[in-house]
Amino acid sequence: MRAIVVLAMLLVFSPVSMFAKGKKVSKIVIDAGHGGKDFGAQGAISYEKDITLAVALKLGKLLTDSMRNMQVVYTRTEDAYPSLVERHEIANKSNGDLFISIHVNSTPYTYTRTLKGYKTVKRKGKTVKQPIYTSVRHHVTKRSGVETYVMGIHRAGQQKDAIGEYGENVSDEPGLLNENDPQTAIIVAQYAQAFLGKSVVLASKVQEQFALSGREDLGVKQKGLEVLAGSAMPGVLVEIGFITNIEEEAYLNSDKGQLEVAVAIYRAIKGYKDDIEK
Repeated sequence: MRAIVVLAMLLVFSPVSMFAKGKKVSKIVIDAGHGGKDFGAQGAISYEKDITLAVALKLGKLLTDSMRNMQVVYTRTEDAYPSLVERHEIANKSNGDLFISIHVNSTPYTYTRTLKGYKTVKRKGKTVKQPIYTSVRHHVTKRSGVETYVMGIHRAGQQKDAIGEYGENVSDEPGLLNENDPQTAIIVAQYAQAFLGKSVVLASKVQEQFALSGREDLGVKQKGLEVLAGSAMPGVLVEIGFITNIEEEAYLNSDKGQLEVAVAIYRAIKGYKDDIEK
């Protein structure tokens, strides 16, 4: 995590910070992961898609109720499944300043192999006893905590394409991103670097807020996530807990737990907004 934070500091306070610096944070896109036919991860009593939507709606209400003139755009407000491309389009066409994708973590299945008995078989003319095993699939873990992802550098090309396509939204300076100007590719690359730096700053604040609330901090990480790469703005994906942990699943299905999660993300956004707009 320390290496990623150092990267953010270099990007935010380097010459590229002249791009996308000081822009007011007035519109936030909230993406409730999965939905509809895509259940996401499954726990003992719930699906990821339902938890993410509940938290997304609570977060949006906190933002609009507590921040003056703040606008919230949702990629979904019901049990529907917008494709990843549709989520990009909603975010980019709305001219959002931040993209927050909410997800719930899970762990892989494990298997327990148990000897059930023997059966007699003939092998090469001999009668032998062959063991019979049964396998039981388990999907319960004691792992817990929160982790936040920013876009992997290897997907930077996709974000540059999005920045170029939605240049009028990205830049406050009319005509700055002109596809006929050879300097535009350089400027787009600088925007992409600045967005990554800001994403890491926001992700660090998210993790800090969860740690302050008593949740286990699993750190800030980079991953080539499609949902982040197609958005022409700073963005993070927050894994708010493990649905395969019985205690965390119960917590994430409670009104108290969902509100506490939403409050942690809200406070991180507020801290980020205050810093950016100084």
